[in-house]
Amino acid sequence: MKKKVLISIPSYSEEENVFPLYQALDEALCSVYDRYEFEFLFINDGSTDHTVEKVMELMEFSPYVSLIDLSRNYGKETAMAAGFDYFNHDALITIDADLQHPPATIIEMLNLWEQGYEDVYAKRNKRNGESWFKKSTSRWFYKVLEAMSDAPVLADAGDFRLLDKKAVESLQELRETQRYTKGLYSWIGFKKVAIEFDANERLHGETKWNLGSLIKLAIEGITSYTTAPLKLSMYFGFLVSFAAFIYMIYVLIKTLILGADTSGFPSLMIMMLFLGGCQLISIGILGEYLGRVFIESKGRPLYFIENKYRGKAFLDDKKDEITK
Repeated sequence: MKKKVLISIPSYSEEENVFPLYQALDEALCSVYDRYEFEFLFINDGSTDHTVEKVMELMEFSPYVSLIDLSRNYGKETAMAAGFDYFNHDALITIDADLQHPPATIIEMLNLWEQGYEDVYAKRNKRNGESWFKKSTSRWFYKVLEAMSDAPVLADAGDFRLLDKKAVESLQELRETQRYTKGLYSWIGFKKVAIEFDANERLHGETKWNLGSLIKLAIEGITSYTTAPLKLSMYFGFLVSFAAFIYMIYVLIKTLILGADTSGFPSLMIMMLFLGGCQLISIGILGEYLGRVFIESKGRPLYFIENKYRGKAFLDDKKDEITK
């Protein structure tokens, strides 16, 4: 009996890449069609182009293509969660729609999965088409995150990976709205193994990850994955208070020995501004975490679905299935 594998493809304005991606996947996987039944799930994350229409055209061509059309743009993290929730297979593979992830790597993932690994993650060896600045900031981000976190951090490991059924079912139970999925992969554990690949340049279109998006993701990763900023704020507060106490003793002794001195206004202002800045930073960190608690306390669903279209090969009857 064939094992069922779900290929989850989060997509945001990728109309030009829909058909090329499917063709590349079909060519890469044709040699294992006798052992696995693949379902290609496109998850439209509120695209502003004709991505939905292109996937619908592809569904007429292939009965193994399905589509989840989210009600708006929720972001890639939530779109991947929709793929986890849809899952009812033996394994799940998440891959980007821009063809930067080579589909041929999936064969090696499947082989390692058959050997007993439950999380086969692809680690970027080369990052073609990315600037030196992006590569450097990414490297430093992972170093900072690893230093702050209690759980292991997998540098250069993205969302291109194969997850066993046990791992996906564990991720389904994690319902936080402020998601950093790369951290969740490490948090749930299971048997992991890495494979390396060379990331390609985008086939069509422009990257959706600008500087602002990357900064937001970095903040999301640090504040969602660890409470270290709160601890650092506390330690820094103790350090500044200790330094201020030493300075107070110095001023007191100097006054007792040499008498009062009216000078020192510039240094006083510098200390006040410095301490005020430290307080504002600490309050900002506390506010960030408090805001997340407020959002989580509402208990809202992660997303809403506009339409769901199941591939014809997976329908129990001959009628079209459309769930709103």
